[in-house]
Amino acid sequence: MTPQWTERFVLLYFSGPEGRARVPEMFPAHHAYTVDFQGRRPGELLLTGPFAEPVEGQPGAMNIFTSRGAAEQFAASDPFVTEGVVASWTVRTWLVGGQ
Repeated sequence: MTPQWTERFVLLYFSGPEGRARVPEMFPAHHAYTVDFQGRRPGELLLTGPFAEPVEGQPGAMNIFTSRGAAEQFAASDPFVTEGVVASWTVRTWLVGGQ
């Protein structure tokens, strides 16, 4: 049987040490933005959070969305991005297997 794939879109955030140092300062604005986004667009942001241990050159956080557009729109206005906590971001398509 061929698996049925469901597309999800993973927004990856990359930050250097300077950006990571600003997380405590900017987290309240980021969190409020996230809650507002979820209220305005229910069901589009499925999971969100940082990786437990920062690894230089690797993403520091990821968010999983139901569409690429939602992921891109989230990143465009997220205070972590607009205030420079996140140095760069990318969206990758993730195929979730099912039966």
